[in-house]
This record gives sequence, C-alpha cells and structure tokens, in this order.
Amino acid sequence: MKIFLRILKVGGLILLALIIVVSGLVISGLFYRKHDLRLDREAFPWVRTEADINRLAVELVGQMTLDERLRQLTGESLFITYRRFIGSFFLKDQFPHIFSGRNSRLNIPPFVLSDGPRGAVVGKGNTSFPVAMARGATWDTDLERRVGEAMAMELRANNTNYLAAPCINLLRHPAWGRAQETYGEDPWLLGEMGLSLVEGVQKHNVMACAKHFAVNSIENSRFYLDVDMDERTLREVYLPHFRKVVQEGNIASVMSAYNKFRGEYCGHSHYLLTHILRDEWGFEGFVSSDWIWGLRDGVKGINAGMDVEMPARRYYSRRRIASALESGEVSMEQIDDMVLRVLRTKLLYAFREDPLIYGSNLKADERNVDLAREVAEKSMVLIKNESVLPFDIRNIRKVAIIGRLADVENTGDRGSSHVRTPYIVTPWKGINDYLSEHGGEAVLYTGDDTAEALRIAEEADAVVIIAGFTHEDEGEYIVADPEKQREAGGPVDGGFSSSGDRHDLRLKKEDEEMIRALSGVNPATVVTYVGGSAITMEEWRQDIPAILFAWYPGMEGGNALAGILFGEVNPGGKLPFTIPEDENDLPWFDPWADTVTYGYYHGYTLFDKKGYNAAWRFGHGLSYTTFRYDNMVVHNPLIGPLDTLYVSVDVTNTGERTGDEVVQLYIGFLNSQADRPVKLLRGFSRIELLPGETRRTSFTVPAKDIAMYDPVEGEWVTENMVYEIYAGPSSAGEDLLVSAFEMKKIKNYRQQE
Repeated sequence: MKIFLRILKVGGLILLALIIVVSGLVISGLFYRKHDLRLDREAFPWVRTEADINRLAVELVGQMTLDERLRQLTGESLFITYRRFIGSFFLKDQFPHIFSGRNSRLNIPPFVLSDGPRGAVVGKGNTSFPVAMARGATWDTDLERRVGEAMAMELRANNTNYLAAPCINLLRHPAWGRAQETYGEDPWLLGEMGLSLVEGVQKHNVMACAKHFAVNSIENSRFYLDVDMDERTLREVYLPHFRKVVQEGNIASVMSAYNKFRGEYCGHSHYLLTHILRDEWGFEGFVSSDWIWGLRDGVKGINAGMDVEMPARRYYSRRRIASALESGEVSMEQIDDMVLRVLRTKLLYAFREDPLIYGSNLKADERNVDLAREVAEKSMVLIKNESVLPFDIRNIRKVAIIGRLADVENTGDRGSSHVRTPYIVTPWKGINDYLSEHGGEAVLYTGDDTAEALRIAEEADAVVIIAGFTHEDEGEYIVADPEKQREAGGPVDGGFSSSGDRHDLRLKKEDEEMIRALSGVNPATVVTYVGGSAITMEEWRQDIPAILFAWYPGMEGGNALAGILFGEVNPGGKLPFTIPEDENDLPWFDPWADTVTYGYYHGYTLFDKKGYNAAWRFGHGLSYTTFRYDNMVVHNPLIGPLDTLYVSVDVTNTGERTGDEVVQLYIGFLNSQADRPVKLLRGFSRIELLPGETRRTSFTVPAKDIAMYDPVEGEWVTENMVYEIYAGPSSAGEDLLVSAFEMKKIKNYRQQE
C-alpha cells in the first residue's frame, strides 16, 4: 500500500510538473517581449549616408560568427516559432510576431513580417480594407497609394516593419482560390497598382515584399505543382509586374512561390532568383521564402540566392550549413553576400527618419475607416442596370434584403490575409441603417424558403439579393501533408485544410435557386455579388435588371453598398478581369494538377484572339451618368525605339450627375509578324467629371513598353510597323476610339534597364 501511495505521489508530482511546463509554454506563447524594430542611432553616430550604411553592413558581417550570420537568414527557432503560433494564433486568434535577425550584441534590429493584402494581419483592431481584387477594380493608383500608407501606419503601430504585399500573381483563371489577393488578369494593371501600394507602404519605413515569385496561379496543389511555359510567355505575361515593382518601386523584398517552375522549386531556382531578379533586373533587396514549405533544401536555397528562410530555422540551421560549408557545397562568400543583402536593406529602413509617431491610436482610426469606405465605394462595379439604380429614397421606402449572406460578416479569406478588425458592417446593417435614417424600412430574409422570399419580395418597393461566397468557398488552401495530397491527386482525410480553388464559376446552388425564383417578381431587383473573382451568370443574368459586384468590401462594406444603391455615391469601378459566357473558353484549370503548361493567352487577350463571346469585357463598368469620348490625338505618330508616345483624348460627362470614369488606353499589334495579342493595356486614368464637363486626358507610353521578348537573342525588340492605338471605357472593340502610329525601322533594340 505504501508503495502504491508513493507511486501516486510521484505520478502526481510528474503530472504537476508537466502542467507547470505546458502552462509556462502556453503563457510564453501568449505573452512575449516586443523587441524594438528601430536602430539605436547613437551606437553608430558616424553613419550619415547610404554609402555609410553599406560600409556599416560590411563591418557588421565581418564581426559575426557563423551562428550570428545564419540568424540573419532565418526566422526564430522552431521551438519559439511554433510555441508562439500555438499561444497567439490558436488561443488568442492573433497572428504572432516573429522577430527575424535580431542581434543585441551588434545592435542590429530585427524585422517582423505581417501579411497584409487587405490590412495589417499581426495584432487586432486593425482596419480591414476591401480585398486587392476590389481595389484593382477601382483602377485608381492614387487611392491604392493611400491604402499602402494606411496599412503601413497600422503595421508600425503593431510593432511590425515588413509587409507580405503586394500579391501580384496573375489571375490566369477566375477559379483560383486566392484571386481576391491580387489585382486582376492584366500585367499592366497588376504592375501599376502594385507599384502604388509599394510606394505608400515604404514611405513609412515598412519593407514591402512582392509575392509570390513566380507563376503562382493555382492554389490547391501549390506545394508541389510544376509549372512550365515558353520564355516569351514568362517574360511578357507573368513577370512584367514583378519587374515594375523592382525597378520602378525599388521594393525591399521579394517572396518566392511554393510551386515548381520547369521542374525546380521556385525557392531553389537560380534562374528566377539570381539570373533574372538580380543579374537582369538589378534587384538589391533580399528574397524570403514563403512560409514552412517555401524552402526544401538549404544547399539548393543558398545556391539559388534564397536569402531568408521563414518562419523558422530548419534548412538554414548551423548543423546543416556547417556541413555544407565543410563539403564545399556552399561557400562562406555566398553566406556573406546573403547576409549583406538582408542587413543592408534592414539598415536602410532602420536609419531613415519616421514621418510620424506610430501609436496604437492609429489603428482603425477615423481617417483609415473613412478610407476603407471610400475604397469600397470606388471598387463596386455596376455591370448591368436597366433603369433600376439608383434607388430613389422618395419612392423606395421598403427594401427586402434577401440571401444567406445578407447579414454575414464577410471580408474574405481567413488564411494568412485575415485581418482582425474591430467591427464589420454587413450588407443588411448598412442598408437598414440608411433606410432607418431616412424614415424607410428594411426587411431581412436569410432562409431558403423561396415561397417566403417571394412573399417578402412582392410586398417590398425594391429587392436586393446578396449572393456569393465566403472563406469557406474560396481562399488560401492549407494542408498538413502536401506529399500525401500529391500522391492522392486530390484532397486527403485528416490534417488541416480549408477553402482553396473553386471547381466551377457558378454561384452556389442555393443562391442560383433563390435568384431564379425571385426574377420577374419585383421590377426593382438587384443582385449584389460578394466574392473575390468572376462568376458565370448565363442561367439568370438576362432575367435580372441590375447586377452589382461588391466584392469582399471590407469593414465598411455595408455602408458603402447602401451609398451606391441609393445614389449617394455614383459607381465608377471597372472589371479587372473578363467574365465569360462559357467557362470552357477559359484556359484549362485543374486545382489538383501535378503539372501544367501556361499558354501565352488568357483573359481579354485570349478572347480577343479567338473571337470568344464574353458576358462582360475586361474594363467594363457602368455609371449613373454617361460619358462620351472624342478627339483622340496621337501627338507624335512616328517614333523611334527610344522615344515616348504621347496620346490624348477628350472625355465628356454627358449626363446629369458627377461621376468617375476610367479612361483606358490599349496598343494594338494587328500588323505584327510575330504571334502577338490583338491589343494590350498600356495606360489608364480614373478621372472625376462634373455634369457637362470635358477633360483632356493624356497618356505617355515609352517605346520599351511596346516591345516583345526575343528568346533567341535574350533581348526585347520592337517591330518596324504601324501599331493601332485605342482609347475608351473598356476593352470591348465597340467602345474604343481607334488611331495609329508608326515605329521607325530598327534591328535589335535592347530594352532599357
């Protein structure tokens, strides 16, 4: 009996000890020190210029041990990282701080990454902006620059200084699960919007990081998918937007993609990370891996030019790299070059003066909330309107808001881009608040009884149907065992997975049934779509008089929607992608593909080339006023390969309301001897016009932006021929004014670096 009691006592002590240890680990994961991200300038009083910073970086590397060098090239230890994830992410619903590269001995500050395609992810109480696809639909670069600034201020308030944005992967197919995180289907639109975000973010000494480099356009199989394409497709379609943020935006960092490219993981690709990114484009920042599975082999990563392994030390551990150094698989010179790239970039940002003090009062403050609403208003695209909108509050006194998503807090994916915001205005709340303020009445129905929905619709002055998706339908796909999934060729039981790619472009069955049931019941019926990409609507779009794309509209989305519906705001958004009549006209798409070849054409370039019918064209969007285009002038119709083309066009508001118009400029290649698109977007400008106002809108197009890539010579070349030039409100041929210019005869023209 005494032995039994002794065993119980010992067991109890062991259990108590385990409880104490586990509790300690959990607590340390919940509550941890927030290290200072700014540099102690007093430690380096002689540093004044960028040349001084370069010299300091070299000196600091020379003082480092191998361990200290390697700690500049990774996140924190596996133990600390996963402990923090368990404590913060799973218990507090808060993304943790991972302090990468801190060295207190040498006074080197860390960097802390926060995701952020739609707002600051680390911390809580942040502003949730509309998703990037919605912001792409604004076609407003100045607005996107302001969004970048607001994000950066909140990032700094959350003690982070490294933003995993912009996401500028190309929308090759609308079913891509993370379509909502990018700006659209066109490389020019992606580049211009991404560049604006970078400029806004880096103004506040936050290092921007363009992702995912490169050719990442399928989600479910992203961890093992092998993508192939010819060199012209790579250079002209999938890389121009990355090149723009590197060369014009001087972006601090680039994140590699999970997928393979031509048989090699992107994180191991010397061709992508060194030959193109650094040697050709002159990138001076650092490359970081996508998290956990972004690096598979330390030696391959170092030889490719992968600078930082995130989020924790695995393949860049001392044991692995010391062995590789000893065997000669990598050299200390390579390690030092990597550390210098990381350190120089960090120091450049750490030494800069801040334009303001970043207190917690900046998070979701009045200015940022107002901006979130402005973005939501400017992003919404009215794609169809048969004299239904705007609602007149004098006549529309009772509105039925119908749909399972009408009162759902729905800002998009809840993977790495999820923003913990203080509140979310749902469509129902926004419309109801507006009607209550103006003495009207809103009736909500979220069920699936079509008879009840019909009764409510018949009794209302107007009907707003809310249809679309949530994070459960599309978004980031996470799986515990990518290799097991690859072997299965599809989803596997067990582990953690969510969302991912859509399997077709139709709305969910219950949404379509409700729309069809209500069509024709009330002449003032509007379908409002909530989602991140294109949908097909062939079974019901002819029967619905008004269709509005609201996207995932952020925390102020419901208020913005009410403003659009009742004409407080005139819609001016334009589609950043093509909506097909027939989904089969799109490029082949398999979410579980093991290998795929991407072709040169997709989106509007494919539809132009093949003559396919689109339900709505790239760049399409209606307004509550009308616009007329006149007097397009090509100011220098004969140019050389180093010249810049100058074009201007008059745009007149011919309606009775002030409204925004997105003026679009395309260059045509019908006379090309090569296989080229019918036309390509090469300029756009969002302008506001008063009723009756005419404004002359001007564009400049450098000749280098008209060039094509010669894979044999490895050069960008232009052709001696007559080019078409188009200007108008969308990419649809019938909407465009047409003129021409001629390029002088040349032989080989190397694109200017």
